[in-house]
Amino acid sequence: MKILQTVSAVSLIALIFLCVAWELWLAPLRPGGSGLVMKALPLLLPLMGILKGRRYTYQWAPMLMLAYFTEGVVRAWSDTGLSAWLAGGEIVLTVVFFFAAIYYAKFSGPSHQIP
Repeated sequence: MKILQTVSAVSLIALIFLCVAWELWLAPLRPGGSGLVMKALPLLLPLMGILKGRRYTYQWAPMLMLAYFTEGVVRAWSDTGLSAWLAGGEIVLTVVFFFAAIYYAKFSGPSHQIP
């Protein structure tokens, strides 16, 4: 259980940093950074719940990741150069988070508790 919580937290934090770095420094849409950096803000919503191991957060946060996965797929397909590679990183991080969170939610349920 602890490994799933750790993997979820690390992948979420890495995704936050990736989104910010991508849109401000690494490959922004406009030179000097773009307003698309605000896409990292929704990722802060589940952060405390993930870090504290709240099962409810692990149940809804993977649905949030689907939007980031979709963005990663679209930008990996349409962008070139570094931006396409960053999109690939976004895809990997969202998939890792998705499965770690889903399995954490599954195995932390009442039916899996030891009496």
